[in-house]
Amino acid sequence: MEVLSVAAEVYPLIKTGGLADVAGALPLALGDKGVTLRTLLPGYPAVMSKIDGGRVVAEIDDLFGAPGKLIAGRFAGLDLIVIEAPHLYDRPGNPYVAPDGWDWPDNWKRFAALSWVAAELAWGLVDGYRPQVIHCHDWQAGLVPAYIKYGTPSGIKTIMTVHNMAFKGFFGREIFAQLRLPPQAFEVGGVEYYGGISYLKSGMECADYVTTVSPNYADEIRTPEFGMGLEGLLNGRADTVIGILNGIDTAAWDPMTDASLPQKYSGNTVHLRRANKARLVEKFGLDGEDGPLFCVISRLTDQKGMDLLLQALRGLVELGARLVVLGSGEGYLEDGFRHATGLYPGKVGIITRYDEDLSHLIQGGADAILIPSRFEPCGLTQLYGLRYGCVPVVSRIGGLADTVIDANPAALDAGVATGIMFDANSAHALYEAIRRTVRLYNDDKTWKKMQRRGMKSDVSWEASAGRYADLYATLTGLNIHDDSND
Repeated sequence: MEVLSVAAEVYPLIKTGGLADVAGALPLALGDKGVTLRTLLPGYPAVMSKIDGGRVVAEIDDLFGAPGKLIAGRFAGLDLIVIEAPHLYDRPGNPYVAPDGWDWPDNWKRFAALSWVAAELAWGLVDGYRPQVIHCHDWQAGLVPAYIKYGTPSGIKTIMTVHNMAFKGFFGREIFAQLRLPPQAFEVGGVEYYGGISYLKSGMECADYVTTVSPNYADEIRTPEFGMGLEGLLNGRADTVIGILNGIDTAAWDPMTDASLPQKYSGNTVHLRRANKARLVEKFGLDGEDGPLFCVISRLTDQKGMDLLLQALRGLVELGARLVVLGSGEGYLEDGFRHATGLYPGKVGIITRYDEDLSHLIQGGADAILIPSRFEPCGLTQLYGLRYGCVPVVSRIGGLADTVIDANPAALDAGVATGIMFDANSAHALYEAIRRTVRLYNDDKTWKKMQRRGMKSDVSWEASAGRYADLYATLTGLNIHDDSND
């Protein structure tokens, strides 16, 4: 079965968040499930530099303002189709944001082009290639289902995967005339959204199926609290909205082989993590005292509950704990954590940059990872934490609730607890969770059991990739488990 994945970022070519991890890992996980998945992505400089030797498979005279090419190639095991269009994508740094910190003003055009090319591929732009399913990721690919719905009938099926409802890709009505859609597409059942255009809403409205990245989030977004104004749409098509939990690349994230760790270890040798902890303490300039070391690896935003952590930080330090933070985001939160390094010298450290190697060291050396999100579609850092024995301390929402088992008395007695949960949107609840974590940490036998249990959790893509493969089969009517289809 031929599936085309459309994503604005794919690890290890380019990454700003968890979307890239998912878009990079899912194709590899589908390899033994009867699915051939190719990925279409923009030709940012970081991408173009990695596909030297790729071949031109199509040329486009007018790709939203200038010519473009499609380059087919491979990188890190991924089959890629890259859009070479310097007028749209040849820009430094973050793929969405200009150096001044604001979104690129032509993002509407850059990602309309991504979606339009996907539809053209479905209609035969490249000789010999016709995907049967197009799998669209987040708002940047949200126009694909609209192009398919309002374009030439093709039988192509579309899936819209929502990684985060908060980012809708909303633009003014004035761009509609340039989107290459027919007039009837500007309707409630198409791309129109409160008088403008929402790429995410368009995808959710026009796709054959809508998926989210955890079962719990699929339920949450059908409520006013989490639906971001789109809960009515989702409830109107509830039978085609499903949650499929994300997994992680367990080869890239393996504490027994991870080159980013000075000391490798397994569940049976979890005590060896202390060497990584010592390196981490040195890296962040913390004191060498004993006691639990908490970490944060996150965008520093209100959504991620970082303001709640700042409020609870004094209590964390008074409990004898320390904190390392890796991430960037809203200025007042970055400033707040920097200020905390002065208030609590040797107890709090922060590094505000993207650093993949350091994120591995943090997971391999910190004792617990804090994820106090107000909403969290799935979350990946808690999965990395489980894999590395870095105990997750999480809000009881979204995919966090689907992947972590709270260390309440019953779960501890039953030997199933893998982390600590608390109710979201409360600094006091977060502090109480930290206090519970410190108490558990001080019970060395219980703590190590919980670490080992988490490390045995199945956080791979195996089961979830199978669910995606079954969904593709449902849409196409193909039995991918039957060799007679070969």
